[in-house]
Amino acid sequence: MRTSGWVQRTVVSLVYAFLWLPILVVAVVSVDTSTFLRFPPQGFSLEPYHTVFTTPEFTTGLVSSLIIAVFTTVVTLAVAIGASLAFTRHTFRGSGAAQSFFTSPLLVPNIVLGLALLLLFAPLGLTDTYTGLVLAHVVLCLPYAIRTITVSLSTVDVAGEDAARVLGASPWTTFRRVTLPLIRPGVVAGAVLSFLVSFDEAVVSLFLSGFDITPLPVTLLDHLETQAGPEVAALSMLLIAFSLAAVLAVERALGLGRSLRAST
Repeated sequence: MRTSGWVQRTVVSLVYAFLWLPILVVAVVSVDTSTFLRFPPQGFSLEPYHTVFTTPEFTTGLVSSLIIAVFTTVVTLAVAIGASLAFTRHTFRGSGAAQSFFTSPLLVPNIVLGLALLLLFAPLGLTDTYTGLVLAHVVLCLPYAIRTITVSLSTVDVAGEDAARVLGASPWTTFRRVTLPLIRPGVVAGAVLSFLVSFDEAVVSLFLSGFDITPLPVTLLDHLETQAGPEVAALSMLLIAFSLAAVLAVERALGLGRSLRAST
C-alpha cells in the first residue's frame, strides 16, 4: 500500500510538472534581453512588458477582445438560461436532439467550425465585424454555459417556484425572485467560462477577423510570424495572469469554487 501511494504521488507530480513546465519556460523567456525568442535567456529585463503596453496593435487587439468577450457572455447567458429552462422544466419531443445540437460544437474541431462559419458568414457580410465574431463565439461558449446552468436547474427544488406562482407571481417575477438566485452558482460558472473561452479564442477568430477588427489572440499570432521576440512571451504571461485574476476575483466575490462544484 505504501509503494502504491508513492507511485501515485510520483505520477501526479510528473503530470503537474508536465503541465507547468511550458508556462515556466514562457515566464523565463518573457524577461529576456534578446530581440528574438530563445532559451535559456541571456539576460534579465522588463522591457518586453513595456513593449506590450506601448505597441498599438496589442492595445487595439485587447479592446476588441474585451468587447467581443463581454457581448458574447451576455448573449450566451441569455440563450443558455432559456434553453436550460426548456430542457429541465418542460418535456417535449426532440428534447434530447436539441440538447445534442447545442453541445455539438464541442465535437467539431475549431478549424473545421471556423471554416464553416466563414462560408456561412461571408455571403451575409458578417466577416470582420463584431456581430459575426460575437455570434461565432456564442456558438463556442453555449455548450459550457448550458451544461452548468442545466445542472444547477436540475438540482433546484421546483416547490419554491410552484409556491410563488400559486401566490400570484408572474412567470418573470418567479424566475427573477426565486429561480435565478437559486441557480446563481451555475450562471456564474457559465459566465466565467464563456468570457474566458471567448477572450482566448484564436482559431475561429482567425477565420472571421480582418483588417478592421482583430482580437488579441489573432494579433499575437500575426506578430509571432513577423517579430518573434520576448514581447510575445510577455503578452502570453499577461494573458495567463489576466485569466487567473478573473477566476480569483470571482472566487473571492461569489465563490466560483462552489459554483463549479455545484454544476458538476
